[in-house]
Amino acid sequence: MSSTIAALPRAPRDAFVAAMGAAVSGVTVVTTSGPGGAIGRTISAMASVSADPPLLIVCVHRGSPLRDAIADHGSFAVNVLGAHQAGISDTFAGRPGDGPPFAFDPHDWAPGVSGAPVLAGAAATFECEVVSCAEAGSHSVILGAVLVSEPGVVPPLAYSGRSYAQPAPLPPARTSVSAV
Repeated sequence: MSSTIAALPRAPRDAFVAAMGAAVSGVTVVTTSGPGGAIGRTISAMASVSADPPLLIVCVHRGSPLRDAIADHGSFAVNVLGAHQAGISDTFAGRPGDGPPFAFDPHDWAPGVSGAPVLAGAAATFECEVVSCAEAGSHSVILGAVLVSEPGVVPPLAYSGRSYAQPAPLPPARTSVSAV
């Protein structure tokens, strides 16, 4: 990285957070399981990295117990929530409507190939082996090799402007021709 770029001023945190509110992200619950039992947290920072080989990344806060559990276990699952699963997102974000936070019951979870909980009825699920972990600011960027990927049949849950949403197709783009 050039020293000129490193010397540039950084955006104020509040302005960055406000601008990120305009971004649309998918909503996932990232899970793992190990000696301490099953653990999961709502994560919006997930992205594909490569299809050949299949790789994805998740960004987990360094202070989250999920980060240490993934590092200890060496694998994790990414459950892309369906539009009907906003309550699950809230539960694993620590703000359940009813019941305890971070509770797997009463939802339909089953252990995946690595033992990480996989959610039935999700828009998609991925089971991953940890390839690497890099520290970036307040988060750990965890690269996972995808062992199993399962598409669902429900539309995904989206998040933008501090609200949940459901994607909807746009009408076909119309082209206009200008008279000269």
